[in-house]
Amino acid sequence: MITISLCMIVKNESINLKNCLDSIKNLADEIIIVDTGSTDNTVEIAKDYSDKVFFFEWIDNFAAARNFSFSKASMDYILWLDADDILLPESSEKLYHLKHSLSPSIDAVSMQYNCDFDDYGNVALTVRRTRLVKRSKNYQWDGVVHEDLLIKSSVFYDSDIVVTHRKIKGTTNPDRNLKIYEKLLLSGKEFTLRDALHYAIELHHHKSYQKATEYYLKFLEMNDITADDCVYVCSKLADCYYQLGDRKKEREYIFRSFDYDSPRPEFCCRLGYAFLEKSQFSQAAFWYNLAIQLPKLNNNWVIQNQISSTWLPHIQLGLCYYEMGEYEKSYYHNKTALSYRPNDQDIINNMKLLEELLAKK
Repeated sequence: MITISLCMIVKNESINLKNCLDSIKNLADEIIIVDTGSTDNTVEIAKDYSDKVFFFEWIDNFAAARNFSFSKASMDYILWLDADDILLPESSEKLYHLKHSLSPSIDAVSMQYNCDFDDYGNVALTVRRTRLVKRSKNYQWDGVVHEDLLIKSSVFYDSDIVVTHRKIKGTTNPDRNLKIYEKLLLSGKEFTLRDALHYAIELHHHKSYQKATEYYLKFLEMNDITADDCVYVCSKLADCYYQLGDRKKEREYIFRSFDYDSPRPEFCCRLGYAFLEKSQFSQAAFWYNLAIQLPKLNNNWVIQNQISSTWLPHIQLGLCYYEMGEYEKSYYHNKTALSYRPNDQDIINNMKLLEELLAKK
């Protein structure tokens, strides 16, 4: 059986921390919590779970804080979580079995990360991340924000364990990351490849769409970026141009994504919506149907937009087929959408209307 050090960095996480630690406390042989300047009772909560609570002076660098937390570990393997992450019971059980069966030859273990949800609890975004690493390998973090764990190993195991993001809204300063990047820019330091991308993402989140496009485009011109990175940035550029009202440029980057990979559901939904806006319902239905029919990506290290292949295209197909007078198909797609969004009153109303129309046939 392997032993596990849980390593966390926290700041003002009193609302989230207990839920996280309760979900993992029986699986970690050592809990290391590094506080970076909490002003609430985060530290007091941490001390209820561990006698290894440390302070790290905040220097606007998440990687530095994480590396400090890793340096305090003493067990065979290091598991990292954020305070707003939890393990649901099924995944806790899987981690228990992994702990008792993992070969010591394994250097790193990945887990699925369900990082965003819609208002009905459906997984909206998912991605795979390295979560458990052998301490003796001395793996390091890199990146001032949205830091990456640098792994150089061929002895890797992709587990079916799921880490669930359960943040309570309003517990983080929304401007924090952007300010860190802007401070870095003012210092004259050059962005790394990942920093350039994540700065663009922060600008995007803050609705600075024009400036975000500039940094996304700079990223596309860099060397050593993967095809998956290019697809992701094309998606972001398409959204920025949509928000800016430039439909021509939006379509340009939708189609440019096809240079790097076969169409993905989010691009199909964008094309479907473009035709829907022009009341070209047959063309819209083609793209929404394709979004549903596309096979799942084999590479689950890529951020996957689950909504674009589940309830969203079904709702839109319900509208398309209604407008085309194909009420049976419209009813089917509304019913399917309702299976993802139970009690959605708009869908329920659509189905009632369609039932009346079908009864008249």
